[in-house]
Amino acid sequence: MQLKDTFERVKRASKSLALLSDEQRNEILNAVADAIIGNKTRILEANAQDLAKMSKENPLYDRLQLTDSRLEGIASDMRNVATLPSPLGHITKQKTLPNGLHLCRVSVPFGVIGMIYEARPNVTFDVFSLCFKSGNACVLKGGKDADCSNREEVSLIHEILDKYGVSKDVVALLPATHEATGEMLNAVGYVDLCIPRGGRKLIDFVRDTARIPVIETGAGVVNTYFDKEGDLEMGKAIINNAKTRRVSVCNALDCLLIHQDKLNILNQLVSPLAEKQVIIYADAQAYAAIEGKYPYLEQATEESFGTEFMDYKLAIKTVASLEEALDHIDENGSGHSEAIITKNELTARKFQAHVDAACVYWNAPTSFTDGAQFGLGAEIGISTQKLGPRGPMALEEITTYKWLIEGEGQIRP
Repeated sequence: MQLKDTFERVKRASKSLALLSDEQRNEILNAVADAIIGNKTRILEANAQDLAKMSKENPLYDRLQLTDSRLEGIASDMRNVATLPSPLGHITKQKTLPNGLHLCRVSVPFGVIGMIYEARPNVTFDVFSLCFKSGNACVLKGGKDADCSNREEVSLIHEILDKYGVSKDVVALLPATHEATGEMLNAVGYVDLCIPRGGRKLIDFVRDTARIPVIETGAGVVNTYFDKEGDLEMGKAIINNAKTRRVSVCNALDCLLIHQDKLNILNQLVSPLAEKQVIIYADAQAYAAIEGKYPYLEQATEESFGTEFMDYKLAIKTVASLEEALDHIDENGSGHSEAIITKNELTARKFQAHVDAACVYWNAPTSFTDGAQFGLGAEIGISTQKLGPRGPMALEEITTYKWLIEGEGQIRP
């Protein structure tokens, strides 16, 4: 294992984090946030090198791009994490047994968290802030598209850690190679938990390859059902926001399910999408309803449904009932985020009870599926699995626990 030395150093450094108080961690996080703002030019120059290698037409370009305002937001999120209560040392359960033994379950760090992500340089800072606050060291494996940005960011973090006398090995950035991914996934005894954040291809590869524990995040095939009792103006706003706010993120809308009784207003529902030139792939009924009324219209195929577009593209499926909408989501959803637009509370509650996803919305866009929006600070990812964390993962979700047992010489019979 070529990276064994790196993994050993990070594992060793993770033990030193236990010696830091929450106040010290917060001070360092604020210092890194200040450094982000003070070194904007340096970070943006590195990011420009990455952007120069990618076409602006690539849907991932928006994810890759850093700007003054985005760096301000990243620094603000980091400062926000510093204000949050420590997730460590919380007593989650305690009791005294009849024999007098006192049991206490307390929250502790995982130790070393491995993060695999693609063209998203903001993730480098987000992961560092959450891991550092929660007492975890982190091994980062970014994609080659963002390698210059990631290396500049980690270099900046290392400078601040060094200034405060904290081992730089609590944050390590691996080479942006496929081989490095494989080594991380086989780093048994060094990496305690791996969190992949990216598209379905990456998630599947990690799940199928890893010999270390994995939490699946990221891939989102997102549907919104416009019910026969849905409100037009509300629907227009929700659909537009869910689809066009940021098309490259995992909570973006991929498929609009519309009740057949509302086809007469479909053109009005999707009209705001034309401003962003969203291509609509409509089934036969929806196509007939808006043909000649919407400028970027194409016939849907089987591949249009169940696809995470990450682009200015949207599929539309006509359904005859709530049950048909639920069946479509069961078959094509990814367990990420789903939504219903309706005035009927009974219908909405049935939808929320039936849909098997981490986040299920009623009269709100799926764009809210985000750790910061949920009041969790930054997020390390959005889990789409059921075992362990589910939905936006922040500080609490990257801790585990241990049992502390106190006795007075009791002996088990």
